[in-house]
Amino acid sequence: MSDAERAVQMRLGGGLHEGILGMPRQPRGLVVFAHGSGSSRHSARNQFVARQLHEVGMGTLLFDLLSEEEDRVYENRFDIDRLAERLVQASGWVADQPELADLPRGYFGASTGAAAALKAAARLPDSVRAVVSRGGRPDLAGEALPQVKAPTLLIVGGADTQVIELNSWARERMRATSEMAIVPGATHLFEEPGTLFQAAQLAADWFTRWLVPA
Repeated sequence: MSDAERAVQMRLGGGLHEGILGMPRQPRGLVVFAHGSGSSRHSARNQFVARQLHEVGMGTLLFDLLSEEEDRVYENRFDIDRLAERLVQASGWVADQPELADLPRGYFGASTGAAAALKAAARLPDSVRAVVSRGGRPDLAGEALPQVKAPTLLIVGGADTQVIELNSWARERMRATSEMAIVPGATHLFEEPGTLFQAAQLAADWFTRWLVPA
C-alpha cells in the first residue's frame, strides 16, 4: 500500500470485511469500488485505477464484497443482489466515518461488480452521485437500470465485442445521463499496454465532472 492508503475493517451484514482506504491530502470525493467475481480488494487493476483517482483528489475504498465464509460458496460470487446489498451496507459504513461522511460519493464497478454498483445506486439515489463501469455487465442489473439516477459512464474495450453489445443494451434502458466510452484495441481485462491507463483517465474525468462542485 502507498502512504495514502491504509487497511480498514468493516462489519457489514454480520460479517467482517477487509478494505483498503486511500485518501489524498485534500479529498474532493470518495469512490467505492465493486470488484468482479473471483476478485478482491487486492485486484491489481482496481488498485491501479484507484491510484489514478488519487491524482485528481478522489478518495477510494476497495473492499471484499463477500466475507471469507461467503466466498467459499461459488454461487455467491454471481449473486448480484447480495453484492448490491453489500455495497449499500458499505455506504452506510462510510456515512458513519467522520472523515468520509461529507464527501460526494460514487461507485466504480468492474465485470459483475458493475451490475451490483448500478443496483446499489438505484437504491441510494440521494447519496450516489456517479457510477463508472469498466468492462462491466450492466445488463445484469436488469429492472434496476431505469431506476438509476446517478450519471453513468460505461467503459468497454474496443475488442470486447459481446460486452459492447451488452452495454449498449443496458444503456438503452437507462434514464439517467449516460455515456459509453470505447477504448480502442482493449479486450475484456484491459491487459493491452496503455488501455487500463486510458480507462482510468476516463473514470477520473467522469468522477471529477460529477462529484466535484462546479
